Amino acid sequence: MLGTMANVAIVTGGSRGIGAAVVQALAEGGWDVAVGYHSDGEAARAVVGRVEALGRRAIACRLDVGDEEQVVALFDRVRTQLGAPRALVNNAGIVAPPSRLDDMSAERIQQMFKVNVLGAFLCAREAVRAMSTHHGGSGGAIVNVSSGATKVGSPAEYVDYAASKGALEVLTLGLAKETGGEGIRVNAVRPGIIDTEIHARNDQPDKPARLASTVPLGRAGSPEEVAAAVCWLCSDASSYVSGAILDVAGGR
Repeated sequence: MLGTMANVAIVTGGSRGIGAAVVQALAEGGWDVAVGYHSDGEAARAVVGRVEALGRRAIACRLDVGDEEQVVALFDRVRTQLGAPRALVNNAGIVAPPSRLDDMSAERIQQMFKVNVLGAFLCAREAVRAMSTHHGGSGGAIVNVSSGATKVGSPAEYVDYAASKGALEVLTLGLAKETGGEGIRVNAVRPGIIDTEIHARNDQPDKPARLASTVPLGRAGSPEEVAAAVCWLCSDASSYVSGAILDVAGGR
């Protein structure tokens, strides 16, 4: 059950894949949503349209999560147009083509950590400033989207991505303890093999089908299944859950 106050959520990377599914599920649960996106404005506007069709408010917000000024401006815009946020879903992230570490450039690694780590930290910082009772807020929830890559390290594929998601899990654990007394719950979901277009964008369109046999449930997951877990962690139904990392991976 969702709280009685106005429910406003910010979802970064909300125009496609898991992010778009999260936005949809939140809207279905009664949330107004700010849809953060980096470049695909058409997709973001389509997501906004689906939210509005459900009778909820939504805005599309273009930003680079690794740019501090843009992140601050995002939260200012949300407060002005939708109201004080009560949930942040740190979903924005990038994956680079498969590579061994000894073939990776410094630029690739820097960009990976700028988006996946610095971006999440900046958004979480602004969420704390907006939601913490220490700052006059009324509390809320932060959900970080990690990856099953943290459990295996993704050797010869993308150890940089796995490491960046590992940083998100540490952020989850530390920030949950830091802000638990200020009305903020911080959790993470750890998706496994999920059938989204991100695999095709990184030259592995067959990856979900190829790895389905390694999943105890025998199939890849869907963005909607991850979104359901995220929405539960945003809601009052998980009011005693904080510092948790929830696997959504079919037992893998």
